[in-house]
Amino acid sequence: MAAAAPTDTPSTGPDWPLAIYEALKSADVRQLCYVPDAGHARLIRLTHDDPAIATTVLTTEEEGVALGAGAWLGGQRAVLLMQSSGVGNCVNMFSLLASCRFPFLTFVTMRGEWAEFNPWQVPMGKATQSAFEIMGVTVFRMERPEDAGEIAAAAATLAFDSDQPIAVLISQRMIGAKKWTENK
Repeated sequence: MAAAAPTDTPSTGPDWPLAIYEALKSADVRQLCYVPDAGHARLIRLTHDDPAIATTVLTTEEEGVALGAGAWLGGQRAVLLMQSSGVGNCVNMFSLLASCRFPFLTFVTMRGEWAEFNPWQVPMGKATQSAFEIMGVTVFRMERPEDAGEIAAAAATLAFDSDQPIAVLISQRMIGAKKWTENK
């Protein structure tokens, strides 16, 4: 019997990754960093295909907080893409945002909520929003694909025009429940 592999069941409806990408382009985002994540795959592909956006693959999520701060100091806007399980890795680095009042924007695909099969994802999924808020990060929730462009644009404006740390949590229901299937 072959090993099991994860599959995604994406939501139907508007192309929300494209709506986020367009909002980031309108906000003049020039850098995007990420730890590879299936939930962000389409958005990552869109940015890789855009020569005006520099993409950086990270080894761990907290590197993205520092990259965003460095981009800002260098006159550019950056966005961090991560999964909810990576938020806990960043808590200490969030103090940089508060102490130096750097703008920060992250889009977080949620796990541990809608139809989660992996019990290891549940604790951080429950703690994600609170962890951000305890560290002074304003949290928006994206629950419906048709709201993606508006929420992304509002988050980018608040982050970059008001020097605020902002996290947009993308519902697991939007990215689709992961399922394990048998490879044959």
